[in-house]
Amino acid sequence: MDVAPLVGLIAASAAVAGAARRTPVPAPLLLVAVGLVASYLPGVPQYTLDPHIVLPLILPPLLHTAALDSSYLDLRANVRPVALLSVGYVLFATVAVGWLAYELIPDLPLTAALVLGAVIAPPDAVAATAIARRVGLPARITTILQGESLVNDATAITAYKVALAAAVGEGASWVGGIQEFLVAAVGGIGVGLILMVPLHWLRTHLREAILQNTLSLLIPFVAYAAAEQVGASGVLAVVTVALYLGHRSWQVDFETRLQEAAVWKVVAFILESAVFALIGLQLPVVLKDLGEYSVGQALWYAVAVFVLVVAMRFVWSYPATYLPLCLSSRIRERERDSDWRRPLIVSWAGMRGVVSLAIAFSIPMVVEDGSPFPSRSLVLFLTFTTVIGTLVVQGLSLPWLIKLLKLPGRDAQAETLAEAQAQTVASQAAEARIDELMSDQRNCLPQPLEDRLRTVLERRRNSVWERLGQTNPVTGESADDTYRRLTREAIAAEREVFVRLRDERRIDDEMMRTLLRKLDLEEAAAHREVDE
Repeated sequence: MDVAPLVGLIAASAAVAGAARRTPVPAPLLLVAVGLVASYLPGVPQYTLDPHIVLPLILPPLLHTAALDSSYLDLRANVRPVALLSVGYVLFATVAVGWLAYELIPDLPLTAALVLGAVIAPPDAVAATAIARRVGLPARITTILQGESLVNDATAITAYKVALAAAVGEGASWVGGIQEFLVAAVGGIGVGLILMVPLHWLRTHLREAILQNTLSLLIPFVAYAAAEQVGASGVLAVVTVALYLGHRSWQVDFETRLQEAAVWKVVAFILESAVFALIGLQLPVVLKDLGEYSVGQALWYAVAVFVLVVAMRFVWSYPATYLPLCLSSRIRERERDSDWRRPLIVSWAGMRGVVSLAIAFSIPMVVEDGSPFPSRSLVLFLTFTTVIGTLVVQGLSLPWLIKLLKLPGRDAQAETLAEAQAQTVASQAAEARIDELMSDQRNCLPQPLEDRLRTVLERRRNSVWERLGQTNPVTGESADDTYRRLTREAIAAEREVFVRLRDERRIDDEMMRTLLRKLDLEEAAAHREVDE
């Protein structure tokens, strides 16, 4: 097997994603644009999305890392809007977009149009998370979009299977479709519930961080495969397990958490970069197979379908937001901050992505009687143009729209105050525990070490409050920033000495690595992580 194209794809997409961090353009959009251009450059291999790779091998880890970073409590607090979007909207878009496409495009059978509707119905988990993270959406909107994107793939894949069964002549009914959806949904959640407790138990009882993180990398594939094996939704199984593990991650030792965060950050970066590059690289594939449709006809249909997809999300979002408010005083009391701008942002943030393309490429070439699948090439092309259109048009304009609407972002001051208050309570508990332990003669420490133990607690408590205080008039730094900078400089000086001693052969490499690891842990403890 020739691995050069795969290595080239990963290396090039990672380079483009890295370069995007130095531009105002979100990385997904730049990757798609570069992929479009690269697809026609001489020497670039032709990459075709294989649904047998994307769905079982790429989708599970991306869903897993997104769910790990999500909040189970926030999702539970927003279960109504998340369910209305991830289930209600996807089914509505499947039928509405499919029917309108059937009316608009001559010679497109209704069954094939419904397949198209199911394929392009779900906003993508990768696209929604990547764009939301870059543009800084308000916390509740981000939670709703992430929650929707975690679940809607399961709804769309089930709707696609029902529509496809009708299209290829295997027969399908509304009753059968509802039954299949319920089996997939309940089964997927059930498999997740069965797996999550033993998997968490195993994580907490493995004693080596390297083994725990190896298990962590296998978990999404195990959950997905187990659910699919019994005819349930692998997507829901992965999400259920990941939400549980993320909610209880505090029960795993610190070394595992540090390694796991780094490992999954790298995995997500590589997969997200490659996925968006692959989207752009599909252009020659979908253009080559247009068949009886001219490019002009196909482009006209593409614009029309894109407008339909965007419009139907607005048609669903506003009633789904305001009808519950009108019908329930409890909801009105709980969601006083709802206004017309929030459903507008939710509607405009419905970017499509690689899952839609992967499902489209899984459409069979022939139907039950051996004849070609009707308008398969057009369905592929319309899926591709819808994905590109939503990523480029909505993705590029979303930051501008948020700025224009003057939506309140995250309140950094309030979040820092809450962090400081939480740290104070925790520090008080830690000091009380130390006092209790120090009263026992078995825990006696020399006074310098006891003072150091208490100083660390005091420093940790005060550091957050200092971020709320005044900055240095000369440097503009807070006291906490200055402390971290000086710590970094001191540790760098120690690190240089260790390297020099190794080069002079006064210590060996193994000892140097041990000493450097201790410095790394001290530096990590002194510097809070900032997600870019």
